[in-house]
Amino acid sequence: MSLYNLIIQDKEQVNLNEVFLDKNNKEHLVQLIKEHNYIKELQEYGLPVNNKILLQGSSGCGKTMTAKAIANALGKNIMILNLSNIVSSRIGETSQNIKMIFDKAARERSVLFLDELDQIGKARGSDDKDVGEMRRLVNTLIQLIDYYPEHSLLLCATNHPEIIDTALLRRFQLKINYEMPSAEVLDVFYDQLLAQFPEEMRTVERKYSISFAEAKDYAFTVVKSALIKKLEAKIVEN
Repeated sequence: MSLYNLIIQDKEQVNLNEVFLDKNNKEHLVQLIKEHNYIKELQEYGLPVNNKILLQGSSGCGKTMTAKAIANALGKNIMILNLSNIVSSRIGETSQNIKMIFDKAARERSVLFLDELDQIGKARGSDDKDVGEMRRLVNTLIQLIDYYPEHSLLLCATNHPEIIDTALLRRFQLKINYEMPSAEVLDVFYDQLLAQFPEEMRTVERKYSISFAEAKDYAFTVVKSALIKKLEAKIVEN
């Protein structure tokens, strides 16, 4: 499989202010961006720059958006790799593919975003069919992370941090937790989402106890339905 076929091409530009983050998470990410903006000055004082970040928690709550926003803020290209798409029945081939992608990201000083880290980062004592091969794959990943250069940024995402190998988890200098949004936070999100539409299209019966992604899909579906009805009514009138 071609290396370029493994990388998800996504050119969406996201601003950090568009990502719904709690105060603590936002402060951590702003600090991270500033560290990379002043990397030379920090290195002159022998200060390490955080460049291995784990985004963990509920699905649909902003992990991918965060990665895109960080890349955009730093003016870097983002390379997105969904690890569930790369795992091969031939584990050695999987290790080789991951190594090539790490090398490419480091060479180009890109932001490398590994989604679904738990697909290959499971604890090395798990009950996989071939535990020995999976252990070697996790070891390869640990080595790649250990030697990933400071001038590049590695972001990994998982919905299931509890099943990831503890030695792998220790490699991340910063862990950002994502939780399902409260009703109050979702109301702010709905308000912002619907503000771009005419007032008559903003009436949406709001759903709660869902992720940001689910709320966006739901709200846009309702808005599209209202718009289509409006367009159809015009056709009938004419």
